Amino acid sequence: MNLPNLLTLTRVLLIPLFVIFIIQKSFTHALITFAIAGITDGIDGLVARITHQKTELGAYLDPIADKLLLICAFLTLAIIERLPGWLAVVVITRDVIILLGVLIMILNNYSIKIGPSLLSKVTTNFQILTILLALWEGRSEGWTILRTISFYGTTFLTILSGTHYIYIGTKILNQKKGSSPPII
Repeated sequence: MNLPNLLTLTRVLLIPLFVIFIIQKSFTHALITFAIAGITDGIDGLVARITHQKTELGAYLDPIADKLLLICAFLTLAIIERLPGWLAVVVITRDVIILLGVLIMILNNYSIKIGPSLLSKVTTNFQILTILLALWEGRSEGWTILRTISFYGTTFLTILSGTHYIYIGTKILNQKKGSSPPII
């Protein structure tokens, strides 16, 4: 267990606190907690690269921590109606499809290297922006328009990214075993 992995675990441990703040409608505290979690996400990767402490555990733990935080955020914010329920369904469905795809490949003995695509990174950033906008207390007409744009932008990118991963997964499953390991 190294410092980057401890920072990632800290992010996981912040999730219940974050959800509690949302349930209590303490959006400022939830926003601060979400920001701290985001900062630990940036720092853990930076520390791992600078100190050459990248580990296989960290390669799996980091995206799991990110997905847990995002799924809990979308689900909780949808339940209290700060986000549309359909948006939470789209975001969570994409992540479940990706997880099932990875499991299918593992069960079929495919050697895969886990890593996000550029489209996936952009999608995740849009999802984070949408959560931040949902937590922020702005009520002006411009703020409402910005939130709506983020909802539909996140939906579009999430569907596009999910479709991209399905395409990659299908391509890998149709590829001969033993060729160079694909990146997911």
